[in-house]
Amino acid sequence: MYSKKVMDHFMKPRNVGEIKDADGVGEVGNLVCGDVMTFYVRVKNGIVTDVRFKTFGCGAAIAVSSIVSEMAKGKTVEEAMNITNESVVDELGGLPPLKLHCSNLGADALRKALENYLAKKKKKKK
Repeated sequence: MYSKKVMDHFMKPRNVGEIKDADGVGEVGNLVCGDVMTFYVRVKNGIVTDVRFKTFGCGAAIAVSSIVSEMAKGKTVEEAMNITNESVVDELGGLPPLKLHCSNLGADALRKALENYLAKKKKKKK
């Protein structure tokens, strides 16, 4: 059974889409279930100012992507990198055991997008 918050984020996902010329992009997938998540981030002065996502997957995967995008906005890059699968599940009010892997995917996709941003930033400085 899904929580009301999971259903809300599944039925009305926030921040769907992509950011043209994103500061960072990260993609993850799960071969077993077929879920694929791509996150796009915009960062200004060390703050995550925008997060967008495209997700191909189940309702839980879409809800996770939506809540992760909301959780990251307004945080410093370091704070956003520290979003964990446990904090995602807590924010959603829980997930069924068979869907917990979706929370890993959301946190991992965001982290990859932020790592991509940091790598680009480091490359620019050289």
